[in-house]
Amino acid sequence: MSFFDLKGTLKPLTALKQFGRKPHTIEFPKVSLEAADRYRGFHYNEIDECIGCGNCSTICQNAAIDMIRVEGVEGTKGDSGLRPRVDNGRCCWCALCVEVCPTGSLSLTTDYMYVSDDPDSFLWVPGIDNPEGKNNLSFTSADTSLNDFNRIPMPELEGMDRVKSFAEVVLGYNEEMARAEASRCISCGLCTEVCPDHMHIPEYINAIASGNDEDAVRIIYDNNPLPEMCGKVCTRRCEDVCAIATRGDAVAIRWLKRYATETAKTADITYEIVNPEIKESNGYKVGIVGAGPSGLTAAYYLALRGYDVTIYEANAKAGGATMYGIPKYRLPIESLDKQIEYIEKIGVKIQYNTKVGKDITFDKIYKENDAVFMGVGFPKAWTLGIEGEDAKGSMQAVNYLYMINADEKVEIGDKVAVIGGGNVAIDAARVARRFGTEVTILYRRRVQDMPADWEEIEGAEDEGVHIVPQAIPIKVITDKKGNVSAIEYLMAEMVPDEKGGRPKPVAIEGSNKVLEITALMGAIGQQGDYSFLEGNFAEKIKVERGRFVVNDKQQTTDPKVFAGGDSANRTADAISAIADGLRACKAIDELLMKKQ
Repeated sequence: MSFFDLKGTLKPLTALKQFGRKPHTIEFPKVSLEAADRYRGFHYNEIDECIGCGNCSTICQNAAIDMIRVEGVEGTKGDSGLRPRVDNGRCCWCALCVEVCPTGSLSLTTDYMYVSDDPDSFLWVPGIDNPEGKNNLSFTSADTSLNDFNRIPMPELEGMDRVKSFAEVVLGYNEEMARAEASRCISCGLCTEVCPDHMHIPEYINAIASGNDEDAVRIIYDNNPLPEMCGKVCTRRCEDVCAIATRGDAVAIRWLKRYATETAKTADITYEIVNPEIKESNGYKVGIVGAGPSGLTAAYYLALRGYDVTIYEANAKAGGATMYGIPKYRLPIESLDKQIEYIEKIGVKIQYNTKVGKDITFDKIYKENDAVFMGVGFPKAWTLGIEGEDAKGSMQAVNYLYMINADEKVEIGDKVAVIGGGNVAIDAARVARRFGTEVTILYRRRVQDMPADWEEIEGAEDEGVHIVPQAIPIKVITDKKGNVSAIEYLMAEMVPDEKGGRPKPVAIEGSNKVLEITALMGAIGQQGDYSFLEGNFAEKIKVERGRFVVNDKQQTTDPKVFAGGDSANRTADAISAIADGLRACKAIDELLMKKQ
């Protein structure tokens, strides 16, 4: 035997030297190696933090994520109720879904081992099918996310410059700002669901981001004939549920609506852009009481459908509370006039200075029309109910705002007290400041309890309005001529509510304070005035708790009569009134078309 034959025979025996050494492999599946710290394994989702926006599903290029309903998760305002389900057979673990998750609830784990012969078992609802997760890795923070959480600042006049005139405080976005702000939207649609009018928000914002401003205007006018007004003074509940707001600033939905609608400088340009389709006359007539947001909306969309529509308005201008209640530094008259002119261009007739119940009877309107809509608002203010309230110089804030907007002169002196904490109180205070007065707001609860918009409160403080919280007025003091000279009030302590509501103010005995003033404005709420409903109508059209009783179609207890706005809902904002008007239009159309 040669040397080489002997070596070949003995070589396998050299493997004996491996005995006792650790193996280079592992006993899978009994043993598995820990993955690297940044290994991308299965998804995990904090179910309670997720809002079901669907951004993860939208960005997934492998179509590996869909949004489904899961047991135990209920949809709420700002939460669709849906949760992501991942097909682990399609996923490539690129982590884009994690990078765009606005809440940061979605992450990848280092858990990567799963074996099954059932293809359906690879469909996982992260956080449900793996409730504990394993070594969860959130790849994003607000600073590293692909989302932009920082709003483009809105240019405004400086606080003490504002009080020198009634110039519009908010200056608006320019084109570059609007494009940048619009690009922050992730098109989740949560805003649309919470909007009373269900405006097509992601669609018009995407149009702005793409540079298609005219498309944005057309989309907006599809279900809102007063969008420029909403773009300036809407209560923007849509922004409260914006997915981006979970870790940053909400998309400036209101300001973007304003930007788009202001690109149409006149009513003629608006008409040209929107190019509304107006159907031929169908022979039916609709009478509308009140040219506020709900009445104007109902009139606009009924006219588009071929109805002969006439609005009966008590004042010299249309707009209701938006014309006579909102200060012009917030909503310039020219802006509202432009929108009214456009509505008239499509065929809506408005009879101004026509007070129903005085200049024309409700019975006449009822008999001459096939349907009637009432959008009469809440024009009467609640009084304070304290001693001396009827003194000279004591007035209701809503009446003061009306007179100022109607260009009437109102003597208020140089020291004004406003009682209340809502937007009317803030508006009256800021208007008074523009006439050079020293203004103090007395509010019975804490500043954080004030129902006014936070930005309006901040605006008032920036303009020098002094807010005294936990102050309960008890008496108006007068001089020898019967003029207001001071307001006496008690300080209050906040007592927890037994039912879990917000704390209640309770007056502190002996804490009396006196504030010298030259005028007093009450702003503690308003109520309806239905005295125009004479005869049988007062019984036929039911009112409960100060509002018309309506069904989900805005129909009153008289099938021919519909109502909307403050006189029919408790939301007390323009966008809800607009939604009421649109809903009533559809119901009136349905009612009358059945007669054909």
